[in-house]
Amino acid sequence: MPLIAVVDDEVSVRTMLRRALRLAGYEVATFASGEEFLDSLPSCSPACAILDIRLPGLSGLEVDVRMRAQNLRVPVVLITASDDPALDRAARAAGALCLLRKPFSTDALLAAVHRAVADPARDPSAHGVLPN
Repeated sequence: MPLIAVVDDEVSVRTMLRRALRLAGYEVATFASGEEFLDSLPSCSPACAILDIRLPGLSGLEVDVRMRAQNLRVPVVLITASDDPALDRAARAAGALCLLRKPFSTDALLAAVHRAVADPARDPSAHGVLPN
């Protein structure tokens, strides 16, 4: 069973994502901050990380960049409540698999996670934004 890391500062979001991912058959580890998640690596060893862009301390984008700087090849799904189009470019530049905008459907989330788990060595040029 692949492990999915969920990093979001909102308890309700972590709870909802944990529940949806467990129902889909994944193991889930949740973290309230980017720093907490990074401290758990590499012993946590997730197959995919779901990172909120806006976090206290390090943003989800910064967490993604730091993982890549440490050669940690964890596929990343970014999530955000912002509708700023510049975030699409920033997500691609950071190497994220995709960016989902809240509120997103469970189907969109699971499709992104399935893609990440099925092909963790994705070509960064194939990264994109999934429709909600």
